[in-house]
Amino acid sequence: MSRYRYFIAGMVLLAHFALGLNLFSVAPIISEVIRDYGINSSAASLLMSLPLLVSAVFGLPGGVVVGRLGHVRSFGIGWFLIALVTASAVAPNFPTLLVLRLFYGLSFAFVITVTGPILIHWFSNREVLVMNGLNTAILSAGIAVSVPTSALLANEIGWQNAMGVFGAIGVLGTAAWVAFGRGSTVEAPRAALVPVREILRVIRSRPIVLLLAADAGVLVQYTALTAWLPTFYAEARGMTAEQAGFVTGLLPFVGIFAVLLGGFLPLRVGTPKVYFIIPGLMIAVGGPGSFMLGDPTGIYVSLVVVSIGSWLYVPTLLSRSMEEVGMVPGYVAIVWGSFMTFSGFGMFISPIIVGAARDISGSFIPGFAICAVASLTLLMAGVGMAKSPAPSGA
Repeated sequence: MSRYRYFIAGMVLLAHFALGLNLFSVAPIISEVIRDYGINSSAASLLMSLPLLVSAVFGLPGGVVVGRLGHVRSFGIGWFLIALVTASAVAPNFPTLLVLRLFYGLSFAFVITVTGPILIHWFSNREVLVMNGLNTAILSAGIAVSVPTSALLANEIGWQNAMGVFGAIGVLGTAAWVAFGRGSTVEAPRAALVPVREILRVIRSRPIVLLLAADAGVLVQYTALTAWLPTFYAEARGMTAEQAGFVTGLLPFVGIFAVLLGGFLPLRVGTPKVYFIIPGLMIAVGGPGSFMLGDPTGIYVSLVVVSIGSWLYVPTLLSRSMEEVGMVPGYVAIVWGSFMTFSGFGMFISPIIVGAARDISGSFIPGFAICAVASLTLLMAGVGMAKSPAPSGA
């Protein structure tokens, strides 16, 4: 039993790495997509934003679906949908590529939503906090690998083949899960169907609303920056595509270490409020600096600061949400699905806002500024948060 936990942990971590690897892999090569398909910035932004919309739409009902399908089936479906991204290498046109990205968005929703119940079933409460940190760190590592290397790989084998390579890890994960993940011991009892009234009661409680708003605001800005800074730096700061990709890669790379700290530090020091307020302040300063400052030093410092702020809070956010609903797997799936819905809608609209602002005004800055204002919700949630979780009625 204990040995099998290592397999479960490994598969969950690998799935998060695969999600990160494919999340923004198209961002550094978006100019090539625009050129080859003859589309504008707004249309190209759909490759980044529509998958997030799919995740958002599926998020809340997905918590119920995962409970009914069970962990094994849900996790396997998530892996299979990631594997479909491999077909990007032979996508004949823009609509086909967009459909494949939509499948990726659905995979994101399945994997993230089922992760909470899997962790509760297999790990202790303290281990769950650590696993939340590791999962987010490995997702950030996937982004950190793909963002700076996407343009380089595209130069060697073509941008479509590069996207196919990033999706190939899904094939390996699917094969491993089919071969070893279907033992009866992995499956927790399937959850009963949660009444709609009860779902609304859970997600409308003040603590959950604060958590949902905090996460959504942060991801609005983070998505906008990760999606469009490579193009912005190339056009407005005179960087090459490769340089712009590596510089923007600081966001997920620094995030790896920030989220690991976020997973371990709360076990020893501070309160949940601290891990919302301090990151909120860092985001408020670093975000605007990343696109308003022109000198390299200012850009690098700003990216490091906003990256730490955008990742440090995540383990506390996830663990706090689990505590608020009494660590009940069915309710955790619903709350995490709600994160997918609310944050997903924010992540969907932010690249479109920036892309549309660029088409209308000729500048990325107005769109970036709008997204920076949205990120203040983390700081506001930290200020308004109670010191300890309220007793759950779930």
